[in-house]
Formats: sequence, structure tokens, C-alpha cells
Amino acid sequence: MKTIKITGAGLQAPALVLGLMRIEQKSDDEIRELVRTARELGIDFVDHADVYGSDLHSCERRFAEAMRLTPSQRSEMTIQTKAGIVPEGPYFDFSYEHLVEAAEGSLRALGTDYIDILLLHRPDALVEPEEVARAFDDLQAAGKVRHFGVSNHTPAQIELLKTAVTQPIVANQVQLSIPHAPLVAQGVAANMAALDQSISRDVGLLDYSRLHDITLQAWSPYQGGFFTGVFVGDRESFGELNEVLDELAEHYGVTPSGIATAWIMRHPAQMQVVLGTTTPSRVAEAAAGSDVVLSRADWYRLFRAAGYTVP
Repeated sequence: MKTIKITGAGLQAPALVLGLMRIEQKSDDEIRELVRTARELGIDFVDHADVYGSDLHSCERRFAEAMRLTPSQRSEMTIQTKAGIVPEGPYFDFSYEHLVEAAEGSLRALGTDYIDILLLHRPDALVEPEEVARAFDDLQAAGKVRHFGVSNHTPAQIELLKTAVTQPIVANQVQLSIPHAPLVAQGVAANMAALDQSISRDVGLLDYSRLHDITLQAWSPYQGGFFTGVFVGDRESFGELNEVLDELAEHYGVTPSGIATAWIMRHPAQMQVVLGTTTPSRVAEAAAGSDVVLSRADWYRLFRAAGYTVP
């Protein structure tokens, strides 16, 4: 299993993260088998959020109920969770009270004394950096959260937080897949007039993250768009891309999903890929892909097959 360094946290972490947003209806045995498979493949990093599941903290709670980690087992894992979304309103809340309440709720649900990494889930337009800083300071001082990051944030939004937040922003979880790659594609087509791809929608998020040692975590690595369905095997919408995936899968001895994983990992930004599957065999496919190093020609071939322009 390829590993990457989360510089801001001083962690050596697996390049794959086991996302657990879909485990609420799984049995204890199914959850244990999923986690066991991941651990055997070198994936000891799990991703949660307080809003995953039908009720607040329900997926975090199911994880704790199924796993019943001993203190030594807990110390062998990196547990990341997210806070800041309030689905029924006010939708986003980065106030001191909400962030502290959400983190403490996650601690209780997870049955742990500390969270390794807490992410701000989606940008709050009404964010007051001083409120976030106070929450981070108190949670860290109490030993409840060790490191902090964000999700779906632009460089300017991170810079705004840093006017008050003193802890390193160690990660930014963003959507990324071969056909959903605007943060990669814009730079390739910069300065090309009349091309939608050349429009900057994130103000250089990819380069900013590399410059500031922020680990990008790619969520929905197999989705074609914003929750529009999986592109691997969808020959009606992504025919050319799947032809190339199949050819490269045979060449490298992995599955098409493995190639889709390898495409993200080939980027020198040293990203993590967040797996949302609850099927152990799919985790194994991704793990096999993590060991594949695509040639530059193959990487750009997939990029073009997804519909992007290479000048």
C-alpha cells in the first residue's frame, strides 16, 4: 500500500481512506469484515462525518458498536470526522457552540477520547474565523481533537480561516475523479480563450495545496459528476473513457476501478483517495490500483478520453 505524508499533522498515512458514510444499515459482521479487509490491505485511516446516516452521528455510532475497539486497537487507527453541516437548517454552522457540540457528539458516538483529524465539512458563508479558532483551541487544549482541516474549501476561504486559526490546516477533502477534475483540468488549459475548461473555479486550489502542505483527499473518485452516478462501466455516458480503462486495466493487471484509483494517485500532489464502498472486494481493487504507477502517456490518455482538452 502506497503511503503519503500528511505534513501538517506529522502523520505517515495510507494513500487510501476508508469512507464510512454508508454503513448505517450494515450488520456488525459486515462492518467488521469491511474494516478488517481494509486493515489487511494497509488502510488504517477511516473517514466519518456527524451527518452521515439517517440520524445525527448514526454511522459513527454503528462503527463503534460493531468494532468495539480496545485502547490499543484505537491507537492503531486514524479516525477522521467532519462537522459544520446542519441538514434541516441553518444548513452550515461554524459557530463556536456548534463545532464544539458536534465534536463532542462525535466523540461519544465513536466511543473514543480523541479525534485524530476534524474537518470543517463545507464552507459556511457566515464564518467568523475567530469563532472557529476558539473552537479549535479549546478542542485541542482538552485533548479531544489532535489536528484540523477543511473540506470543499477554496484557497481564499482557507486564508480567511488562517487570519485567526493557528493550527495547521492539514487536509482539504474535495471531489475528484477522472471525468470530474476541474481542479486539475483548468491549469492544463490556462490562457485558452473561449474554452470553458480554462475558467478558474477554485482559484488554483491544487497548486495552493501543494505550496502550503495541505493534503488533498479525493472523495467520489468513481463518480462522473456531482452524485450523477459511477462512470466506471457506464459506456453510454463515458464510452471512450471506459474503453481506455479496460485496455489499461488489462495492461497493468488490475480492474478498471483500480486504474481510476491509480489516475488520482499518479499526481505528484500526493493525494489520498476516499473510498465510499461497503464491498470488501472493491476495497481490494482500489488497493491494487494504488500500487500502479501510470506512465505520463497513459495518464494524459485517460484525461483526454474523459473529454478534457490537452492543448
